Amino acid sequence: MMSQKGNLYRIADRMSMKIVLNGDVYFGDVNGMIPHGKGKYTWSDGTVYEGCWEEGKMTGDGRITWSSGASYEGEFSGGYLDGFGKLTTPNGSIYIGSWRFNNQHGLGRKQYSNSDIYDGSWKEGVHEGNGKYAWCNGNVYIGNWKGGSMCGRGVMKWVNGDLFDGHWSNGYRHGSGVYRFADGSYYFGMWDKGLKDGQGMFYPAGTRSQSSRSLGKKKVLLSPNSSFKSERFKDMKRSISRSLSEKISLGFFRDSGRISSKRLSLDEDGGIGDSVTDNNDILSDEGEREEDDDNSTVVCEREYIQGVLIKEMTKSYAEPSFREQRKFPMKEMKKKPSADIFKGHKSYYLMLNLQLGIRYTVGKITPVPLREVRHSDFGPRARLRMYFSRKGSQLTPSHSSVDFHWKDYCPMVFRNLRELFKLDAADYMMSICGDDGLRELSSPGKSGSIFYLSHDGKFVIKTLRTSELQVLLKMLPSYYNHVRAHDNTLITKFYGLHEITLKGGKKVQFVVMGNMFYTELRIHRRYDLKGSHQGRNTNKDDIEEGTTLKDLDLAYDFHMDKSLRDALFKQLYQDCMFLESQQIIDYSLLLGVHFRAPEHLKAHLVPPDAFHRPHKTPNDSSTCHMDLSIPPRGLLLVTHEPSSVNTAPGPHSRGSTMRAYSVGDQEVDLLLPGTARLRVQLGVNMPAQANHKVSQEVSGSPEAELFEVYDVVLYLGIIDILQEYNMRKKVEHAFKSVRHDPTLISVADPKFYSKRFFSFLEKILPADI
Repeated sequence: MMSQKGNLYRIADRMSMKIVLNGDVYFGDVNGMIPHGKGKYTWSDGTVYEGCWEEGKMTGDGRITWSSGASYEGEFSGGYLDGFGKLTTPNGSIYIGSWRFNNQHGLGRKQYSNSDIYDGSWKEGVHEGNGKYAWCNGNVYIGNWKGGSMCGRGVMKWVNGDLFDGHWSNGYRHGSGVYRFADGSYYFGMWDKGLKDGQGMFYPAGTRSQSSRSLGKKKVLLSPNSSFKSERFKDMKRSISRSLSEKISLGFFRDSGRISSKRLSLDEDGGIGDSVTDNNDILSDEGEREEDDDNSTVVCEREYIQGVLIKEMTKSYAEPSFREQRKFPMKEMKKKPSADIFKGHKSYYLMLNLQLGIRYTVGKITPVPLREVRHSDFGPRARLRMYFSRKGSQLTPSHSSVDFHWKDYCPMVFRNLRELFKLDAADYMMSICGDDGLRELSSPGKSGSIFYLSHDGKFVIKTLRTSELQVLLKMLPSYYNHVRAHDNTLITKFYGLHEITLKGGKKVQFVVMGNMFYTELRIHRRYDLKGSHQGRNTNKDDIEEGTTLKDLDLAYDFHMDKSLRDALFKQLYQDCMFLESQQIIDYSLLLGVHFRAPEHLKAHLVPPDAFHRPHKTPNDSSTCHMDLSIPPRGLLLVTHEPSSVNTAPGPHSRGSTMRAYSVGDQEVDLLLPGTARLRVQLGVNMPAQANHKVSQEVSGSPEAELFEVYDVVLYLGIIDILQEYNMRKKVEHAFKSVRHDPTLISVADPKFYSKRFFSFLEKILPADI
């Protein structure tokens, strides 16, 4: 910190010196003309430090006061605020706790200028870990934090008596939880970004036993580690230790009430020196009060979409025991379409082998200079083989799985494909090979294939039959050229093709693909559409949340902006022609539907395309067109601004931002009220209207067609492209044609299949006149 140059003055004895340099002044102990020991340093801007020094750097106990008026008293190390100390800022906020490299890090308490108080764990200047935040208005949150936001399990109690115990993400209720109302009612269910979303159970006030009304508290003592010498600061540390980790452990709640409609904000002010950082986390509350029901023998099964109640069913309620009450709704909420693969799971060692192989393959191929693929890079002989012994070798690490042989097909081709799709090699490996492992989808495919999902949801890994592997290797040169030529192709993105051979000769083949439903929006309905009818419906008893439905289950047609639809069908046609040229059949359009703002559900006594039909004004005989913008209220297309959205491609998306007719053929983003701006791409974040025709029996109006209209966001792509029209399929077609109409069965000649498939999509996504 100090240079030996400057004006030097000896004042008292050999140990004390006054050093003046460029307007800065130091007075105190030195060692070889460098501050060492105790001393006072005054900077030219008025900042003053008085305390311990070590070899020219502030180290030990001390106090610093900045020219801005902020002050810190506590421990220093190497010139940084490091250890335990107290920071007071000019606006009145006070932090007492642990520091590391000038950042709050560890356990600490901060009282903000508006009298909010946070007690808990910090990481690099933000709340992270376990902590309690008390707002000045009386609201309190106790639970987990991440990156400055409420994230993980936590309890929020509002001053009006409402209380939520459940999961949080980025400051919003997100996942399963229970909301207790002040009037005694409560709701078990699922939340998505602060809004009820999914199925749940509402218990009116008075349906619970007296014994379950108590609220338990549990204290956990966490002692901050500090060696600060001052008794005053030791007292501070002891006080903080007692209050930092108070945690409410909640079972059932009796009291219940309304969720207030106001939004709460955390005002993060703070900083070191002259800087003050503002960091706002928003808490979003429900907007509507639950209706009370005095009948204690009735409960309500409810289903919400984006905070709007779409279905409710009441049923008789026989008073169960407290334990039974807790189990039933939580069991319903925890249904998952996938399950974690843990030690002891039947797929555990297979997962470890797959992760080891991919980590080895990607790590080996990534440093190789990127080059154009050659003819020799394709085919079954273009492979990389390795034996993974548990003991390890010069090329492979030791591991806790079983011995296996690894084969990676066409590594240079897939390396180039990953580059085309702009996938970072490190991110790719972390998604699949990270410590969090993989998840196995609960229902295997019709072919018997097993599906795995990376823990972050970006990638799907599917086991292949040998025939499918051979088809992919055969078509890979053409597939590579097709995706290079068409940035917006809707065909499945392939990232790797692998084979594991276990002891005894059993082979398992995998392909890694992008997850088309990797999105921050919830997919409410999923459809697998082939354009055929025979057997293309789902047994009603088998339908659960997350079930993929089929052609005959689809009760909607979708209307979208003219430019978006034109671009979509242009690419669909090119993709169908490619698959037809490769003699591929049995492929599907995987369609995901996010229902947005169903409170805008409206009944139109006219067909839906009347919005876009030409009509005449009363005073003008000329024809004019109404605006072709998609949503009336729930969705909004806005001019694309790269700085306001993430333009990096997702694992299933590629290509430019889409243009829309409704905003003058400009590139557009989708703005959803209550969510961030989303980039509109082909097959990704595509806004539309879903129209459902109401039967005359329901509508009671035989004179007019009645439609329900929903604002939706669509996700779509072509999947299952590895079935060749071979001799076995030809025989299957001939056999089924005898029993059923040949035009309705799934298996068909590639040319007829692509034509039928394309025609079906034109019907469910009709062009507006």
